[in-house]
Amino acid sequence: MLLKVLGDSPQAEERLDAIAARTEGDGQADAARQVETIIAEVRRDGDGALRRLTERFDGVHLDDLRVSAEAIDQAWRATPAPLQAALQLAHERITAFHRLQIPQDLTMEGAFGERLGRRWRPVERAGLYVPGGRAAYPSTVLMNAVPATVAGVERLVMTTPPGPTGEVNPTVLAAARVAGVQEIYRVGGAQAIAALAWGTASIPRVDVITGPGNLYVTLAKKSVYGRVGIDSLAGPSEVLVIADDGADADLIAADLLAQAEHDPLAAAILVTTSARLAEAVPAAVERQLADHPRRALTETSLRDWGLVVLCDSLERAATLSDRFAPEHLELQVRDPEALAGRIRQAGAIFLGAHSPEAAGDYLAGPNHTLPTGGTARFSGALSVETFLHHTSVIAFTRSALEATGPSIVTLASSEGLHSHAESVRLRLAGADGG
Repeated sequence: MLLKVLGDSPQAEERLDAIAARTEGDGQADAARQVETIIAEVRRDGDGALRRLTERFDGVHLDDLRVSAEAIDQAWRATPAPLQAALQLAHERITAFHRLQIPQDLTMEGAFGERLGRRWRPVERAGLYVPGGRAAYPSTVLMNAVPATVAGVERLVMTTPPGPTGEVNPTVLAAARVAGVQEIYRVGGAQAIAALAWGTASIPRVDVITGPGNLYVTLAKKSVYGRVGIDSLAGPSEVLVIADDGADADLIAADLLAQAEHDPLAAAILVTTSARLAEAVPAAVERQLADHPRRALTETSLRDWGLVVLCDSLERAATLSDRFAPEHLELQVRDPEALAGRIRQAGAIFLGAHSPEAAGDYLAGPNHTLPTGGTARFSGALSVETFLHHTSVIAFTRSALEATGPSIVTLASSEGLHSHAESVRLRLAGADGG
């Protein structure tokens, strides 16, 4: 089921490149056209379009798009005590970590007495998209709402697809209550993104949209970017495990399956220096799949996007990992700290056998919304800064302008911008003494 290749063969790099590009292709063009049609319909007809599209795609008719406060409270009361405690623990840990991310305003005095700075302010309204479909994701609620709240966003607007009866998954609502999200709408897909970007009678226009989703959600976020900010264009989940001969085959198999069970397009990759593990891990995967509740989906993922690479050295393993730039990178080796220092490109790194990727998904603290499809080469996790914007502050004195003005005039003149230069000349010719 898991394709096996040698790390020093061209096939290893070719296969990793193919997995990274697994969502690209002609199918996106058709999906993009459908998304543009949906966005246009929502812009034109607002709530009416949302109701029609929800009935078409989710099979339910909704008179009221918003989830009531009573429904949110009832979901919390119906949540079993152990799950309540787990949600609260996760919220506390995620909040504590994200509070460390709050950036500080900067101020400096220039060489001629001018004051320069940069200040941070939260956006006014944030749209949080929480996917539904194959599973419910209360963890996504926390990972999106917590950094927004820590950033100081005043209004959080959450959208999520309704279930078959028109209701939102109660654990998702319970997580929203823990995170302080009170404004929740039963709308999913590209139509939810369109509503958040443009606004309708019920759903307010927001300043930034965050949260993962399927291809249509991702393409909708791409389409509305510029009108609103977005966190990223997240694709299917992926994990790459680097392991040496001391690693446990059963643990690695469990971690590969933890990614594969997400989605048929999820990717699970083992890069190992151990010939023993290259044989033992696929066998362990088969055993653990025997009674797996999501077996069909998981097998599809492993068949299409699973990979075992046998390398001569950890150095080669690190090179291949950097080429792939995985969303999740597990280092199940004897000295994970040393190997982590060699890694340049990964969304999140999990050090050692006792740091499963699942810990990061739920409550370790760092955000689980991470770059996929090789975008860890240039981007990182969802953070507090996603919900902030910064503004430069410039305050010149007359003496500072006198000291720098001739150079400003020279530079403006070199660009042929007469009034730029003149705006400084007039000030230098004045006698206000300010």
